[in-house]
Amino acid sequence: QVQLVEAGGGLVQPGGSLRLSCAASGTRLTFVVMAWYRQSAGKERELVARVLANGSTDYAESVKGRFTISKDVVRRTLSLQMNSLNPEDTAIYYCYAKSGWTWWGQGTQVTVSS
Repeated sequence: QVQLVEAGGGLVQPGGSLRLSCAASGTRLTFVVMAWYRQSAGKERELVARVLANGSTDYAESVKGRFTISKDVVRRTLSLQMNSLNPEDTAIYYCYAKSGWTWWGQGTQVTVSS
């Protein structure tokens, strides 16, 4: 059974940084896509950043230049370095992986507030 477990969320002041991580277990499959999504109160879940199997990355316009997605193929982890955080980044952040099937993590709360 594939599991994605996120960690690293929390409360941070505007302008601060957080690093999220996601550990994948239960499979030796190569993920075609790994990504971070987020969902804030009253809004639909949105793509934040994704990394493909070939290493190419995409970012939502709202986070370009501030967030960096990376993956460690050996450790089977996905990370999201978030800098210059602002209150609009407050959301539950979800790890996502796809390899034929799709899997989601349970989510980790990120709150940006003074």
